[in-house]
Amino acid sequence: MTGPLLTRPPGSAPETLASYRAAGGYEALRLALSEGTPAGVVREIAESGLRGRGGAGFPTGRKWELAAASEGSPRYVVANGGEHEPGSRKDRLLVTEYPHKVLEGIALCAYATGASEAWIYLIEDMAEALASARAAIDEARAAGLLGPSVLGTPFALEVRVEAAPTTYVAGEETAALEVIEGRKAWPRKKPPYPGVSGLFGKPTTVNNIETLAHAPGIVRRGAAWFRGLGEAGGAGTMLFTLDERVARPGVYERPLGSTYRRLIYDLGGGPRSGRPIRAILPALSSSFLPADALDLPLTPEALKEAGSGLGCGGVSFVEEGECLVCRVAGIAGFFMAEQCGQCPPCRMETNTLAAVLGQVKAGTAGDYAAQIEKITTFARGKGYCSLIEMAAAPVLSALRLFPDDFASHARTGACPA
Repeated sequence: MTGPLLTRPPGSAPETLASYRAAGGYEALRLALSEGTPAGVVREIAESGLRGRGGAGFPTGRKWELAAASEGSPRYVVANGGEHEPGSRKDRLLVTEYPHKVLEGIALCAYATGASEAWIYLIEDMAEALASARAAIDEARAAGLLGPSVLGTPFALEVRVEAAPTTYVAGEETAALEVIEGRKAWPRKKPPYPGVSGLFGKPTTVNNIETLAHAPGIVRRGAAWFRGLGEAGGAGTMLFTLDERVARPGVYERPLGSTYRRLIYDLGGGPRSGRPIRAILPALSSSFLPADALDLPLTPEALKEAGSGLGCGGVSFVEEGECLVCRVAGIAGFFMAEQCGQCPPCRMETNTLAAVLGQVKAGTAGDYAAQIEKITTFARGKGYCSLIEMAAAPVLSALRLFPDDFASHARTGACPA
């Protein structure tokens, strides 16, 4: 990779519709509408190996194929920017600074799947991103890039902006559909999946903001080009957010197949404290990895084999001398506070995990390992969304990797670090 694809180098001038088009923006949409077919666009996305960048990593081409093949109209697209996971800031960055890249991705998805209406779904506290999205939609419509006849063709597309409540669960794809339909941000039971029955019971493609922002480059330059950007078998690039623990926090774009060492040390400048890294947390909802995973290829397959996942790329870590038990208890407290209350197993698991870890911290826990195993086993696979698995993953992995920390804390109520 010779430079960032979704973002610009630091110090670049703000992106405008004019500068985006001068750099080739909306050329992919023009090519698709004038020389391509919806099926051809879907095929290019599928062959590129693009996976969802919102956390689940589902193959994007398969999602588009499902919606395109489903019966029913009208059809819809939702660009999901419900980014409420602590440590992730990539989607708000893209919508704030590169809104036309996102809009072009939405238009390509809509064309490929037969949709005529789309939503940019953001959290209501993202003031800059909301303003940027609305302004870009107005610009694109005035330029004939949205509306009843896109670029003078029969393809029509209207795009709206929806502001979601500031809750973690509001970012789940079916909870987003509920919000757009005017209801509480509660996930739906699946199946049916949105591609079959989504907004208003019609086929709907829900993709993460970053996922859609990759589409213009793929359609314009080809699936092989995108695959060639990766390393060690990875396809394309991904945005990663480094938090204030590093010397140079920010959002960084890396080829999939790169390593956490390059990301954290070469780009982020390493831990601000100067202390060695003891464990990596790929995202708040992922499993901890030991320090030797710094050199693991950043691909969905490699992370899965290691027992974790890329998540949404909000990368953090635990340093030598930091209390791991306190860190894990804080994560458990977050999920307890953010579960929506709809599913009893989720309420039970998140509350129990937070309570047991509180007892471990205080040195008053009994057989905490058995309690944690029992509640997570009982809750596994239950509930309308994956928050149950997200809440359990950091706790179970930390307990597996660092059992002595928990045992010492449970005995003394003090941090062994």
